[in-house]
Amino acid sequence: MKKSGYRFIDLFAGCGGLSLGLEQSGFNPVFVNEINKDALNSYLINREKKFPYLRDPKFHSKDIQECINKRFFEKLKRNLRYKFGSSAVHLVCGGPPCQGFSGMGIRRSYSVDKEKIPSNYLYEDMALFIENMRPEIFLFENVRGILNSKWSKSGRKGEVFEEVFKRFTSIKGYSVKWSLVHAKHFGVPQNRPRVLIVGYRNKILTEKNNCIDAIDAIDANFLPSKKIKAPNLIELLSDLEDKNFIYGGRTDTYPQPAKNRWQKKMRSCGNKIYKQGESITEHEYSNHSKKIRERFKAIIRMKGKIPKKYENKKFAQRVIPKKWDEKGPSITVTSMPDDFIHFNQARSLTVREYARIQTFPDWYQFCGKRTTGGIRRAGDPTKGIHFREVPKYTQIGNAVPVSMAREIGRFFKERLDQSLAK
Repeated sequence: MKKSGYRFIDLFAGCGGLSLGLEQSGFNPVFVNEINKDALNSYLINREKKFPYLRDPKFHSKDIQECINKRFFEKLKRNLRYKFGSSAVHLVCGGPPCQGFSGMGIRRSYSVDKEKIPSNYLYEDMALFIENMRPEIFLFENVRGILNSKWSKSGRKGEVFEEVFKRFTSIKGYSVKWSLVHAKHFGVPQNRPRVLIVGYRNKILTEKNNCIDAIDAIDANFLPSKKIKAPNLIELLSDLEDKNFIYGGRTDTYPQPAKNRWQKKMRSCGNKIYKQGESITEHEYSNHSKKIRERFKAIIRMKGKIPKKYENKKFAQRVIPKKWDEKGPSITVTSMPDDFIHFNQARSLTVREYARIQTFPDWYQFCGKRTTGGIRRAGDPTKGIHFREVPKYTQIGNAVPVSMAREIGRFFKERLDQSLAK
């Protein structure tokens, strides 16, 4: 094993939350796939110094459809051998777009059978990628809604996941398990339930370290079982609160010093911890109308309850809680910035605050529009419009939380260390 770390491929990578966590745990990206231009740029711009080769088209792709053929895999293996001395890949991971399976996506998009949405079949492409690259481990990530999804209105609940899981278990030479996990158990300040399918090559498994007969991936020791406490929102965000903020304006420097280890961690870049008065990015404020401001203020006064005069048809708008109850984090951030109201100030959260809740460090940059709406964001599958803009809030909301990815990556690294040490 080279000192450079274990190699991984990230498919449907988005802005790079999963990758960043894996990088922090000792994995190095050698190929990335992401179809959206802005999300891919977010991914690449944050890795230009450490992994400059990813800018080379040899090591990234936009459309997965360009990758699933014999010629591509032969070329990729040649490129990996030339660059890294070996074509071996230790991990292939990915989270195909989930709008067709998520409860939020279903409620906020057009009603159309899932079997008619092309992106719902991208798991097939991921499986083909795994079959050709033969990593030691693979990881598939998706929303909880996939567990009950059906291909059509007349179908049965759960048939989509049944087919997805069957496809991954059909890959020869791997033992495959799945679990429903919650990000709050990985040090992430949100509930965020996710379905993880994990596959290990049979050659790296041992009876000592695994319960092969267990159905659940955690019970089988395919995923970490240790639970890590998550910070509350005061602990995480209070240093970003600018008492002099202006609607439609932005805060360009840290308005307060770091007050605890969580804030210091978010403000760290290498050996440096950003101080009060030093530059901060992505801390821009929405220019809410007077009516919206009054509504937000009333909701904050009522501790999250919406006064009758301010009721509307919006699906889920509530105040970000300052602290958790005994059950811990209860929120799950979405791709819509105005779904949540700041706990002290009558406004939606900034991109930087959203990023922190997904445990992105403050140095991480995001490319593209700040936000968008309507058909540009949701598309219209009934009219064959499947392309959607992916602004900054959406990139962050769709990402795998960094802390969650890091803890899973550490677990995978331990398993690989054990296997390769035999």
